[in-house]
Amino acid sequence: MSSTCETPGSDIAILRPSGRLDSATSPAFEASVLERLQAGSTRMVLDLSDVDYISSAGLRVILVTGKKLRAAQGQLVLCGLREEVRGVFEMSGFLDLFAVTDNAQDALRHF
Repeated sequence: MSSTCETPGSDIAILRPSGRLDSATSPAFEASVLERLQAGSTRMVLDLSDVDYISSAGLRVILVTGKKLRAAQGQLVLCGLREEVRGVFEMSGFLDLFAVTDNAQDALRHF
């Protein structure tokens, strides 16, 4: 799992993990997220277009991220969910918890 990050605005971060978000890779992904939160990002886009698998460990990181952002009066928007990943989000009820868009440009319009 690798992750890239852009910061188009001082408090907006776009993170793009790739590959698998599972128990082996989620700690590094969570560290990337926490780094952005500690840097002051209160609005975050998780572009999951390059994620081909997500486990409960990956879902936990996303849930914790959403909670931390809400506590900071911020927002999390997800985008680019592949069919397999979208299915996991659907079964777990996460599609009801977060704004989901097709791509990062649409996600940025939520702010």
